[in-house]
Amino acid sequence: MGSREVTDWQGKRVTVAGLGVSGVPAAKVLHGLGAIVTVVNDGDDERARAQAAELEALGVTVRLGDGATLPDGTELIVTAPGWKPDKPLFTAAEKAGVPVWGDVELAWRLRGPDAAPWLCVTGTNGKTTTTQMLASILKAAGLRTAAVGNIGVSLLDAVLGDEEYDVLAVELSSYQLHWAPSLRAHSAAVLNLAPDHLDWHGSMEAYAKDKGRVYEGNQVACVYNVADKATEDLVREADVEEGCRAIGFTLGTPAPSQLGVVEGILVDRAFVENRQKNAQELAEVADVNPPAPHNVANALAAAALARAFGVPPQAVRDGLRAFRPDAHRIEHVADVDGVAYVDDSKATNTHATEASLAAYESIVWIAGGLAKGATFDELVAKSAKRLRGVVLIGADRALIREALARHAPEVPVVDLDRTDTGAMLAAVQEARRLARPGDTVLLAPACASMDMFANYNKRGDAFAEAVRGLGA
Repeated sequence: MGSREVTDWQGKRVTVAGLGVSGVPAAKVLHGLGAIVTVVNDGDDERARAQAAELEALGVTVRLGDGATLPDGTELIVTAPGWKPDKPLFTAAEKAGVPVWGDVELAWRLRGPDAAPWLCVTGTNGKTTTTQMLASILKAAGLRTAAVGNIGVSLLDAVLGDEEYDVLAVELSSYQLHWAPSLRAHSAAVLNLAPDHLDWHGSMEAYAKDKGRVYEGNQVACVYNVADKATEDLVREADVEEGCRAIGFTLGTPAPSQLGVVEGILVDRAFVENRQKNAQELAEVADVNPPAPHNVANALAAAALARAFGVPPQAVRDGLRAFRPDAHRIEHVADVDGVAYVDDSKATNTHATEASLAAYESIVWIAGGLAKGATFDELVAKSAKRLRGVVLIGADRALIREALARHAPEVPVVDLDRTDTGAMLAAVQEARRLARPGDTVLLAPACASMDMFANYNKRGDAFAEAVRGLGA
């Protein structure tokens, strides 16, 4: 699996764009390899100054408040994934013929000759859960692995650290893939494609193209979503190694070369002898936590990647049983007076929220926040029949209210015109008033949280605290 690039870093002039989560480790690694490193950063706040001081103590040059100018003599830029491709720094780099890598590209090129292969996961929604499920399955098979990438564990740390791995479960965002031209995975999955980050990529086509990069040069399997034709189109367009296969996952009965569900059992018709006639049982739907439809799809994608790596069926079941999802992802908080309260604060876009709403029959929906350019007509039209009532919060709630008026006029709506910290408590109390025994009160905002909360975690915590107050 690829050998370490013979790049002599000694004296190479490298500009690192952005401090942040990836910039600081990248600057340290490059400095340690002997490169002459300059870090440029748009912001000049307290956090940036603290990070700058740490790097300057090592001998790294840091320029705060100027991320636009290309430092003299730059031979390579290593950028934080969030920096948009149209930034002046990259325009200047292109004119000067200077290559731009992301932190993922840097990690890929610094891997040793016997480095662990990468099993990669991307998609608009479900990436983190699927990557963690995959790592859990690989561990259950006795393999040394870690969930890394866009998930909090730096790929640079995983690649250059002392710990030895057999295989890595790698979550990749569209931003990271945009800046990783030479990445070649053992196998990879695109879970789904829905409009997201279009302000960054410029168009849906550009966004899809960046997601599709994950399939380039795959060796064993390109895993796609049978229900999402766009993911299959990306497999068709990919240039893969001889013998690499397209493997679909579906919530229905699988065809040959697919994984799917038959009578509550997850089955494999891809990695078995005589797949025209045979299927291998992997696990039960009940082994998936929680067993909501979109999460079963995540489990099938994880299973497909693990099976591509040769993991036995038993490990798929054991790994799924051992897996516990992160907080604020369809998290059951409590039952109060026969009503279930569920926190899916992580549903920050319409695609994630649609999956969340599909998991329950009768819902009082708490929604709203920052829409980030999203529209809500399709979401409301698809979910209207499940809605008992809706409580709206946040800056862009009028957009959802208008969609409800058009597509679900009979559903009662409470519009909370407040953005203070007590708004979530009021929302939960209003939802309780609307709910009947057997209903689910679901926080699945379809919007970002930053209008009212520091992040989606804080929003979910506020919901859980308000729910616990009901039961007191």
